[in-house]
Amino acid sequence: MIVLAIESSCDETSASVAKDGREILSNVVFSQIDLHETFGGVVPEVASREHVKRITVIIEKALEEADVSVEDIDLVAVTQGPGLIGALLVGINAAKAFAFAHGIPIVGVHHIAGHIYANQIQHELRFPLIALVVSGGHTELIRMQGHYQFEVLGHTHDDAIGEAYDKIARVLGLGYPGGPVIDKLAKEGQPSYDMPNIRTEDPYGFSYSGLKSHVINLIHRERQRGRSVQTVDMAASFQKAAIEHLIEKSRRAVDNTDAGMFLVAGGVAANSLLRERVAQTFTDISYAIPDFEYCTDNAAMMAVAAYYQYTHARQSDSMSLNGYSRLEL
Repeated sequence: MIVLAIESSCDETSASVAKDGREILSNVVFSQIDLHETFGGVVPEVASREHVKRITVIIEKALEEADVSVEDIDLVAVTQGPGLIGALLVGINAAKAFAFAHGIPIVGVHHIAGHIYANQIQHELRFPLIALVVSGGHTELIRMQGHYQFEVLGHTHDDAIGEAYDKIARVLGLGYPGGPVIDKLAKEGQPSYDMPNIRTEDPYGFSYSGLKSHVINLIHRERQRGRSVQTVDMAASFQKAAIEHLIEKSRRAVDNTDAGMFLVAGGVAANSLLRERVAQTFTDISYAIPDFEYCTDNAAMMAVAAYYQYTHARQSDSMSLNGYSRLEL
């Protein structure tokens, strides 16, 4: 089965062609990061307009790089949500037009399912498993008993981890996005600033608002007292506390369930300390983290997820397929 997938949930315009849920024939991604960096974050209307400009060219390039014709496509897949509604609708309307014009079935795919299935590109998923989903908008622990069987064990009760990275980077004057730059600076510093112990009543729930507020207030107090903030040490201190919170909850979920595999998914999966701590912590079971190119938003992961969604349910969507800014997994 050859799947053409389209992803436009935020600020990446992407199209991919994949075969049998594993072999990536093409994965074209156009990022708008440089454009939104000026604003310190993603501007929804700007993102939507950029998708409109690029979407047709990206689809054509994906087909060309995959060396396939329209007649070879068995299924069209598109991100249905969650995401920026205007951005989502650009991809959905492009996908519906393509599917309708060529008489190809279409499926809407959950964005988080795509991130999880990015691991399937290089690692065979072994069930049951625990998936840690970490990004600018999501921090969740999900249990999977089999393909396309999702059980959300816990989620963030306030800020997502990626959001906390971005806000702290902004206060430190490090620009957008904050995750990569804080990760880089943390390697040069020492975790010398005191950080709070993060506690939640929910055994699998996360919370980052307290840690974020503590760091921002600490930076402001140091500056008000005329002291220079050691940026590399602040980055190292925050990152250590943020990542240990993920590791603690993830280890508990693995220990308290019958999971035989642990996955990390989402943009924050590219974080070097998280990858290091996962390798150190989960030595007793299989674990998987996608390569960097499949951590951030891309259509290849959506094509893989769509293959398993379609073969599992054997059901396509109608042309009334719509986008949703919020969507339950």
